[in-house]
Amino acid sequence: MINPKIPLAQTVIELCKAKGVKHIVISPGSRNAPLTIGFTHDSFFKCYSIVDERCAAFFALGIAQQIQESTAVVCTSGSALLNYYPAVAEAFYSDIPLIVLSADRPKHLVGIRDGQTINQKNVFENHILYSANLKLDLKEEKQVSENEELPIFKNLEDKFERLLGLQKDIQTYNEEEINTAINLTRIKKGPVHINVPFDEPLYEMVDALSVSPKVVDVKVKPEEIEDYVLKSCIEGWNVASKKMILVGVNTPNAIKQKWLNEFAEDESVIVLTETTSNLHHPDFFPSIDKLIAPLTEDEKQQLQPDILMTFGGLIVSKKIKQFLRKYQPKHHWHIDSKMANDTFFCLDNHIKNTPSEFFEAFLPRVTHYVKSTYKQTWTAVKQHRTKRHKAYMETIPFSDFKVFNTVLKSIPETYILQSGNSSTIRYMQLFKINKTIDVFCNRGTSGIDGSTSTAIGCAVVNDKPTVLITGDLSFFYDSNALWNNYIPKNFRIIIVNNKGGGIFRILPGHKNTDNFDAYFETNHDLTAEHLCKMYGFKYELAKDEKTLKLALKSFYSEDNQPKLLEIFTPKRINDEVLLNYFDFVK
Repeated sequence: MINPKIPLAQTVIELCKAKGVKHIVISPGSRNAPLTIGFTHDSFFKCYSIVDERCAAFFALGIAQQIQESTAVVCTSGSALLNYYPAVAEAFYSDIPLIVLSADRPKHLVGIRDGQTINQKNVFENHILYSANLKLDLKEEKQVSENEELPIFKNLEDKFERLLGLQKDIQTYNEEEINTAINLTRIKKGPVHINVPFDEPLYEMVDALSVSPKVVDVKVKPEEIEDYVLKSCIEGWNVASKKMILVGVNTPNAIKQKWLNEFAEDESVIVLTETTSNLHHPDFFPSIDKLIAPLTEDEKQQLQPDILMTFGGLIVSKKIKQFLRKYQPKHHWHIDSKMANDTFFCLDNHIKNTPSEFFEAFLPRVTHYVKSTYKQTWTAVKQHRTKRHKAYMETIPFSDFKVFNTVLKSIPETYILQSGNSSTIRYMQLFKINKTIDVFCNRGTSGIDGSTSTAIGCAVVNDKPTVLITGDLSFFYDSNALWNNYIPKNFRIIIVNNKGGGIFRILPGHKNTDNFDAYFETNHDLTAEHLCKMYGFKYELAKDEKTLKLALKSFYSEDNQPKLLEIFTPKRINDEVLLNYFDFVK
């Protein structure tokens, strides 16, 4: 088998292989050639070539998001590495196992204005689980350490013996660092950075390996819940008459249905679910903004919970955050094995387990249901809002709101739905989505920058077909995502094109001025038609309700190429339709 000659490259590749890091996304370059040679000549690895580094990292993130296993991105030295940062930050806040492998110049070439060279050491330090800065393999003509030249030896034999010892120390150090980094991304579910210095020549190859790196595996036992913590939770739960469970971003099928059923049967509990929670029950409360936005101050006081239990990732709804910050619960418990954010400024209990582990220990010991009208009251409100929602849909003109109503109903069962950020995910929150559809969105940093790349990475490793719903600015911003050779034929993109940043029309501020149009909404007349032609997508457009319904009839059918549907909406009324909605449903 063909291997890179450089021992350090061999070490990185062999430890990735030993730890099951199978998917390798490579950004083409020269300094990373030793890694590229090794990964692409080993049939164990599934390698992808993505030229745009920002797209490559989000593509890898999409893979890791789906398989829940460490996925690697590999780049050359210099600014290439910095283009990975948006995806690294997303992985950090979304608990996605991403390994960044960056090639680097030798230390003596850093800081002297050598080409394609920056300070790569610890470059992600504020958004990374671990930074492994590896050491260059020893060469006679190079420095032994950071500040020390090779010593003068009495004879040649003494010289080689000393050099061999130093190389063994370097090899041991590198193996330990690589093991630590990869183990952490597997255990803690987040990004790690392994910076790998290479000296020229970079392209030499050998048949046999010169290293046999030590593999260090770490077995993690589930953290047991302290009995006093469990007892305290049970005592509080058994007496509270108003309990609210709020679920953010959550992996599909992560919670057993029997526990969800138990919560649904408790009349003192209401479960608020976001679209990204992937939790479903007829008695739960999706579409949080629909429930919260029209409430009076008296109604908000009635909704104020005694206990707030949260789990999952970031919450999309601003309205629930505003509500719980003003009407704080007496107790806020957050369940997460890794960390707890004090989102509502009243956190008093971080339960350091997965939700499933906690529910397994907690719910069987809950002795009785508290008599309460909490759920009954808000179920009646939910039913009223649902009726008004349906009535509103009959009154409104063609707009973003109507488009999302139509499009979300059209998605076939068992699809994977990837959502763009900004207004796209917020519109989705207002609609019921088929429970067989898994929903994902990059809510770690909530940026628009990599939604398309993430969705394509997701589609590549899934048997289920994937559809991405996105806004026009998000799509054009990440249009290089289409520049790869791996897009499945059953991949679908739906763009809601209102010719600018429509969400800014919903936010407070002066509208319909030259300043607003140019610097907030960023008006444009772009379409995706020519991009589709260049990248081999079948392009369809819709500009009203009739053409939209006609296009959707065949949009999901099999074809010999991926498809993109661009829907043009009238931006001047979209904000009015949405803002009037909350008054109407009241």
